[in-house]
Amino acid sequence: MEITVNKVLDAKGLACPMPIVKTKKEMNSLDPGQIMEVQATDKGSTADMKAWAESTGHQYLGTIEDGDVLKHYLRRANEHEEKPTIKHPHIVKLDELLEKLDGQEKITILDVREQAEYAFGHIPGSLNIPLGELEQRFNEIESLDNLHIICRTGTRSDLAAQKLTEKGIREVKNVVPGMKEYTGELIKG
Repeated sequence: MEITVNKVLDAKGLACPMPIVKTKKEMNSLDPGQIMEVQATDKGSTADMKAWAESTGHQYLGTIEDGDVLKHYLRRANEHEEKPTIKHPHIVKLDELLEKLDGQEKITILDVREQAEYAFGHIPGSLNIPLGELEQRFNEIESLDNLHIICRTGTRSDLAAQKLTEKGIREVKNVVPGMKEYTGELIKG
């Protein structure tokens, strides 16, 4: 199936959050209603694109796998469809998280990275639910208290924190900047 697009964005070889950062920048160059194809190799980019589009009002049309390349299709929203960019207001810095862990404060750490990212290093006792599976696995989270959400950079965890807060979960905090700068104990596997 040949899809007509107005712009093709090459985000191959980039890891989160760069495909979203580049998409956001390039989306601003499109006119409302125009279509962009974002080519990415980051397996987590599908969930990221869906969540970003939902949070901004742009339309996620779908993804086609072409070998190792994921081709994401997005439609630029018009001014009536666009939502202002919102950041989750409750954040915890990494050093604060480490203090809570060292002080054995009762918190739940939800890691929303993809399973492969989680396998190569995660915080002991954390729960892994990738951003793209959050809706389907909501029942695993809804009764948890003092939820601290983490990803690689703070982008996916911000989107997850917003979604969970919208669903009525209280005490949700986004951990920033994320696992890429985490210096505490890690478990692999």
